[in-house]
Amino acid sequence: MGSQVSVEEVRSVHVVIVGGGFGGIAVASQLQALNVPFTLVDMKDAFHHNVAALRASVESGFAKKTFISYSVTFKDNFRQAMVVGIDLKNRTVQLQGGEALPFSHLVLATGSSGPFPGKFTEISSRQAAIQAYENMVRQVQSSKFIVVVGGGAAGVEMAAEIKTDYPEKEVTLIHSQVPLADKELLPCVRQEVKEILLRKGVKLLLSERVNNLEELPLNEYREYIKVQTDRGTEVATNLVILCNGIKINSSAYRSAFESKLASNGALRVNEYLQVDGYSNVYAIGDCADLKEPKMAYLAGLHANIATANIVNSMKRRPLKAYKPGGLTFLLSMGRNDGVGQISGFYVGRLMVRLAKSRDLFISTSWKTMRQSPP
Repeated sequence: MGSQVSVEEVRSVHVVIVGGGFGGIAVASQLQALNVPFTLVDMKDAFHHNVAALRASVESGFAKKTFISYSVTFKDNFRQAMVVGIDLKNRTVQLQGGEALPFSHLVLATGSSGPFPGKFTEISSRQAAIQAYENMVRQVQSSKFIVVVGGGAAGVEMAAEIKTDYPEKEVTLIHSQVPLADKELLPCVRQEVKEILLRKGVKLLLSERVNNLEELPLNEYREYIKVQTDRGTEVATNLVILCNGIKINSSAYRSAFESKLASNGALRVNEYLQVDGYSNVYAIGDCADLKEPKMAYLAGLHANIATANIVNSMKRRPLKAYKPGGLTFLLSMGRNDGVGQISGFYVGRLMVRLAKSRDLFISTSWKTMRQSPP
């Protein structure tokens, strides 16, 4: 991306990044290296490496590796706050409590939310977040029978993590469709996911939907919980973990960009990842309406483009277009197993284990944040 930006070029520049997920920290880290003034805003005080959230739910002591302090890395360029709106006319980001952050460029990286433990979306401190996962480990350890609801990527990884650490526990995965994992994956990858789960001893209830979900306690051990499906199946369990229902986090920008929203709340963007009609506003990661799965590594690729284009616009250079590539998607099925595809080609257990399953890319995030893992 080139050398640092000159004092003249940054005189009137201040980038505000809303959301400190994978895309947000990548933009902030690059701007910091280039000496471009910025403020990163997030409601937590630590970045959550949620690719490893499921393992942090079953392995005691693991959660502390998955939360990385923002202020240690970004110092005064970080603000812990809730964004409640965006004033496009005055170019300010409105914070809860009334404060307004002025911006010359805005990067929206609000990500998506979903049920705990796959996502952690509370206003929280690092210590409280880590404790929430340690509490979850205790619920899993206390339970002999566990039901995982949802057989997408999170559900199959959750079931595999539990059976890897606790092979003696009875885990039932309930999924409303027959194929498991994400629909973008090759059929042979989805079939291998099923075979890995069966080898690990996971019981599969496919093409069945839980119909008493609203009545069920989630993530809490009980002596007896009755899970019922639309096919009349009843499963007695001690613990129910929900792994579906991911939603785009659009509350920060919804009212400002109402006419630019896709049906799921994501923002329509052009090839430069600028929000339609706004040359100084970028959307990256889950909240960008792109025809590709919502994945951490793609948010990083978007961040590279958005940062390059902010710098290019300051230097009056041509902008860089984002070109989606062949799908790379790795499923960690416990630390000793996995399957996936790289650029559309099947990759098996050994490759996925080396690339993802053992470390879950944690070291990459600590490196991005220029800190040492505990």
